Amino acid sequence: MWSLIAPISSLLGGVALLLLGNGLLNTLLTLRGVAEGYSTSMLGLIMSGYFVGFLLGTWLAIPLVRRVGHIRAFAFCAALAAITALLHVLIVDPWVWLGLRVLYGLALVSLYMVIESWLNAQVPNDKRGQVFAVYMAVNLGALAAAQQLLNLASPSDFVLFVLAAMLISAALMPITLTRQLQPSVPDTLHTNLRQIVGIAPLAIAAAGLSGLALGAFWGMAPVYASLNGFDATGVGLLMSSTILGGALLQWPIGIYSDKHDRRLVLFWVVALAVVVALLMSLLPAGRLLLGLMFIWGGLAFAIYPIAVAQLIDQLHSDEILAGSSSLLMVNGIGSVCGPLLAGVLMQHLGAQALPLYFAATLGLLAAYTLYRLRHVSDLISEPAGHFMPMLRTSHTVLELMPDAQPTDDPDPTDSHEDPPNPAQQTPG
Repeated sequence: MWSLIAPISSLLGGVALLLLGNGLLNTLLTLRGVAEGYSTSMLGLIMSGYFVGFLLGTWLAIPLVRRVGHIRAFAFCAALAAITALLHVLIVDPWVWLGLRVLYGLALVSLYMVIESWLNAQVPNDKRGQVFAVYMAVNLGALAAAQQLLNLASPSDFVLFVLAAMLISAALMPITLTRQLQPSVPDTLHTNLRQIVGIAPLAIAAAGLSGLALGAFWGMAPVYASLNGFDATGVGLLMSSTILGGALLQWPIGIYSDKHDRRLVLFWVVALAVVVALLMSLLPAGRLLLGLMFIWGGLAFAIYPIAVAQLIDQLHSDEILAGSSSLLMVNGIGSVCGPLLAGVLMQHLGAQALPLYFAATLGLLAAYTLYRLRHVSDLISEPAGHFMPMLRTSHTVLELMPDAQPTDDPDPTDSHEDPPNPAQQTPG
């Protein structure tokens, strides 16, 4: 394993430092916003700004890399991200923060794209699955560890903002010192969303609704925890518990989904997440709530990768990258809307509106999944896809997935009109 990791250790070190700073800043901003007296609807709008920037950066990052190269683009965007982190504490104004979050999201997706395109260039095809798993473990581990940095100082002080900026800046060091050759600039994926919706509507629905739920989690869960009686340490524990649940429970869920009707697995994962969210709405701050958040995170974080695997089940190998990019875009749109909708509900109904929002959003997905199970038989392309634990980052990470690599000799008789595989379908 070390022989596989050593050549890309600088890239993994860079992304770990980047996400330590990013994970700290995202939670810190909501806590500081609560301390400043910002309304939950305003905080939801501010947090949505990050995902707006993330979507914009998807289109703007590649022209930047083409213009100045990978290392210079990374340095530029890391500097921009660090500056925006510091400006939050220098100019404490909600509308300024909204603009800063858009800039920060744009910078971060560009940083993701540089690292992930570099990984793609360094990893041989037969090792992509292992590297993908290690990369996602680094992502989730850094995000979970970042929450514990909240214990170092008060959110009302400037220290944590400076620490976040320092960590983001430190990500420059392993990247700029690498001796790895810079890769070629990836092409922009062209997608036909209408065609993908026609082929795999359940995957699209799962991506969009999971974006609504998890976008609200990333943006508003610290506010929910703070209003529910947790101190800064407790907020960090709640966020870490949810992220660790997402990291640890994705594997067994994914393995099970590869061996059974994926739609049925998706239904039970979503239905259980709804039940857990409803139980969360009844509980005050405490260990039981932390335990439920761990379980909910494991279930909710598995929805998007199940959607990706469900999409791959129904696409040919030469369609997977474009189709997965469509899924990423739909998930991003949901993530933009999630914090805003949840913030408005929390403004009117209080902190417990967040788990109720989770239940309502995922309840819609459970209902649609059940409808598909009972009334529609999905066509499955061969070979079927495999579940890979993942987070939404940039579209370049999709190229790391083994299933996304085109086959050398595709079956020319294969088409979307092929007879369904009885072993992988539930009759309508």
